Amino acid sequence: MTLNIIADTITMILLGILAYKSHALDIKGSAAAVFLGMGVLVFGGMWTFLALLAFLVLGVLATKYRYDEKVRRGLAQSNNGTRSIGNVLGNGLAVLVFLLVEAVVKEDVFWAATFASIATVNGDTLASELGKVLGRRPRLITNLKPVKPGTNGAVSLQGEIIAIIGALIIALFALPLTTHTWEMLLAVTIGGFIGVNLDSLIGATLEEKGITDNNSTNFLASLLGGLIGAGLFYALA
Repeated sequence: MTLNIIADTITMILLGILAYKSHALDIKGSAAAVFLGMGVLVFGGMWTFLALLAFLVLGVLATKYRYDEKVRRGLAQSNNGTRSIGNVLGNGLAVLVFLLVEAVVKEDVFWAATFASIATVNGDTLASELGKVLGRRPRLITNLKPVKPGTNGAVSLQGEIIAIIGALIIALFALPLTTHTWEMLLAVTIGGFIGVNLDSLIGATLEEKGITDNNSTNFLASLLGGLIGAGLFYALA
């Protein structure tokens, strides 16, 4: 057990250094990711950790995709796409909360919540970063009026397709943890997809009014997406 903890700690530190060196995260974000990753490994095991790692890698690739074009159009992430502690916590804190509950109750429904939460942030990041350059005719989610790409709450057909694919990718990591494979696949994918759209809705309303910022919007959406995934799994199973 002690050797496993030591190995996990070394692995997380090395990944944190890699995230920092590759400019995916700044120093504070890398440190937060190390601690968050340790919590995920301890309470969620390898499949949950791999799902979060997939989210990080896909998020970096999506952020860097046609980055120069995003800069020219004023759509690029600040700090050259390097994220910090707020982004790490906004995208990962709900995941850890669900894992802690699952560790106590030992029910598959909280695996669904955990992975639907990750599916939400993965789908949202991919839809946002790729939708900025691939999306056509974005519209505001609250009234469907045409808006500029990158507007808070903007959605497009292309972005919606990307979002559901992003959620589905994460759902695949949850399947080894349950015997209810189809129920888990549907609950996580749909929960994550709905969570992505709730992120857009919160962005168009609360964030636009200054009540939330990007990080707290992500946290709320991932929390709600996880709860919806849990509810769907409970209903299906």
